[in-house]
Amino acid sequence: MKVTWKPHDDHGTLSSKERRDLPDSVYAFPDKRKEPLTDARHVQNALARFDQVQGVSEAERDQAFANIKAAAKHFGVDMVESNWRQLGKLPHTANPAHRR
Repeated sequence: MKVTWKPHDDHGTLSSKERRDLPDSVYAFPDKRKEPLTDARHVQNALARFDQVQGVSEAERDQAFANIKAAAKHFGVDMVESNWRQLGKLPHTANPAHRR
């Protein structure tokens, strides 16, 4: 799956106008403009809410997961899932408490 996500300079809380001004390439689901991936917190939110996104096909979920993985790598967010079907079944990020 080809990654369509590209980093964007705007970070943090986005107003509705700022969100409208973002390019499609910063979204996990670029065609639907769902789940912006502008910083580590947004990547973590996209992982946590992935299974709540409605009105998307499996192909769009494949694309979104590839975009989330790219954004996670860029922002230093550790992921344990290797595909989107694992979301909701495992922790989304490594938990240091599990190493004890």
